[in-house]
Amino acid sequence: MPSHEQYMQRCIELAELGAGNVSPNPMVGAVIVHEDNIIGEGFHRQYGQAHAEVNAVNQVLENFEDAEELLKESTIYVSLEPCAHYGKTPPCADLIIKHQIPKVVVGCRDPFAQVDGKGIEKLKEAGIEVITGILEAECQWLNRRFFTRVQKQRPYVILKWAQTNDGYFAPDDKSQFWITGEESRRLVHQWRSQEDAVLIGKYTAAIDNPQLNTRYWPGKSPKRIVIDRKLELNKNLNIYDQNIETLIFNEIKTGIDGKVKYIALEDFDRFVPQYILFQLYMQDIQSVIIEGGAHTLTSFINEGLWDEARIFTGEAVLGRGIKAPCINGISDREHIIETDRLKFFYHTPVN
Repeated sequence: MPSHEQYMQRCIELAELGAGNVSPNPMVGAVIVHEDNIIGEGFHRQYGQAHAEVNAVNQVLENFEDAEELLKESTIYVSLEPCAHYGKTPPCADLIIKHQIPKVVVGCRDPFAQVDGKGIEKLKEAGIEVITGILEAECQWLNRRFFTRVQKQRPYVILKWAQTNDGYFAPDDKSQFWITGEESRRLVHQWRSQEDAVLIGKYTAAIDNPQLNTRYWPGKSPKRIVIDRKLELNKNLNIYDQNIETLIFNEIKTGIDGKVKYIALEDFDRFVPQYILFQLYMQDIQSVIIEGGAHTLTSFINEGLWDEARIFTGEAVLGRGIKAPCINGISDREHIIETDRLKFFYHTPVN
């Protein structure tokens, strides 16, 4: 007989299919089991659309003539606590109660204040058996972006950079220098498709003139964020092409020009990373990749405002130049991509 853990693992696999499409909502998967057989599955596919539980129940209703009776004899597994409030959609706890599903197995509680135990409580009050904490750490890790935003009031921060084999970030003459190969660049575009925003500093924008999109990977492009204190960047750069929503943090003006939004910070001498992350939090940006430059990356590292670091090391040797940032974190794993080495670091222990 399959265990609770096996069904919950399937919930996690389903939930991951929503990556890049559901923010600022969490990724959630649901599985409905009747006499050790899965009769319905679902996941949250798109922000504002049906939740995982709704999609799983609907699959049962569509596929079985005696669906209502089956549901009354089934167990529903959900990677995150069913919601108990009206948001973009009705409460999933009410749906479970309506169909008289007698048993609910939950991966982890939802930390969002309008849920946070209220969904579990509502189910129990309706006489439904609720089991919690199945693969809890794995379910929390799945939604680390959502948990960070709710609990820390800031986006989940991923640092990304490439360094030469001798530890340099770029030449010191501010010229463009490619360190990684094509497959590494393709992987970065995949990462961008999974996050809400990508952030760079002024010099990266001026020297590399990046598009910061996902042209090498199918998927949505993230919002672009640029730090340009005195608004000195040339308006002919790709960041001003009006193709993607772009936020420019500066000290001069606040305003909107098409898809470009200018956000003035009151104090550009102190707490800039904190101010930026709070502004992104206020705009429902749940995750951000910081791709450079070295000064920008270091400013977030020094403030302890990062969660993951993904560092490529290429074969090239510069001998001199801008040193790559230094980071102290928990090393998780390393991959070889063509001739590049990719290493992951985490600010706190990985569950």
